[in-house]
Amino acid sequence: MKLISWNVNGLRACLGKGFEDFFHTIQADIFCVQETKMQQSQSELVLPGYEEYWNSAIKKGYSGTAIFTRLKPLSVAYGMNMEEHDQEGRIITLEFEEFYLVNVYTPNSQRELMRLSYRTQWEDDFRAYLLRLDQLKPVIMCGDLNVAHQEIDIKNPKSNRKNAGFTDEEREKMTCLLQAGFTDTFRFLYPDKENAYTWWSYMMNARARNVGWRIDYFVVSSRLKESVKEAVIYPDIMGSDHCPVGLEIF
Repeated sequence: MKLISWNVNGLRACLGKGFEDFFHTIQADIFCVQETKMQQSQSELVLPGYEEYWNSAIKKGYSGTAIFTRLKPLSVAYGMNMEEHDQEGRIITLEFEEFYLVNVYTPNSQRELMRLSYRTQWEDDFRAYLLRLDQLKPVIMCGDLNVAHQEIDIKNPKSNRKNAGFTDEEREKMTCLLQAGFTDTFRFLYPDKENAYTWWSYMMNARARNVGWRIDYFVVSSRLKESVKEAVIYPDIMGSDHCPVGLEIF
């Protein structure tokens, strides 16, 4: 089974930059998107053979997630059933026979860390949500987690130490998630691989110089880790400031 996750930073904009070419070429069974910045009613996508599930933010043109899947789910849930977290379209959960799939766009702590306290509460509540699912059946979670977990996951760790996405608090929350029984699939297969990034600033020619961050993940219940066949980063796929990431499993 092949899964893809991509923060498209505005799906309508990405459609004009090759989204559909990559979508049809990669032939994923499940394709998850973050930061759609649109409502489903605004979509002109035609994807034969795929079911579509959208969770858009109440605020227009902001955040949002979508899943396109060849496999019909048993059930669908939006958000984590907590009103304070469910206004921005950040989570879609699909239940399948053998696992849950969770597509997530984690809140950014923002400049001056204005949203860090909210972010840390989100992390605790989201981890608890995943653990509740994990008690029922294994979880495959993917998306933009807005954190570079280890120094190896960011080009300039020292100068970014107190910046959103690389604070001690955010990194510790990621550690807590993994210690709770989950596995970062890319690092499971490639623990020492350097210069493997999924996001680059639009400034300073960062992408061409590969001055990036790895903040997009596939994370699985640890009892699934031996079923992981491959974890992939597609740095050559343009269209967003993020690139797609992939997982082959089972």
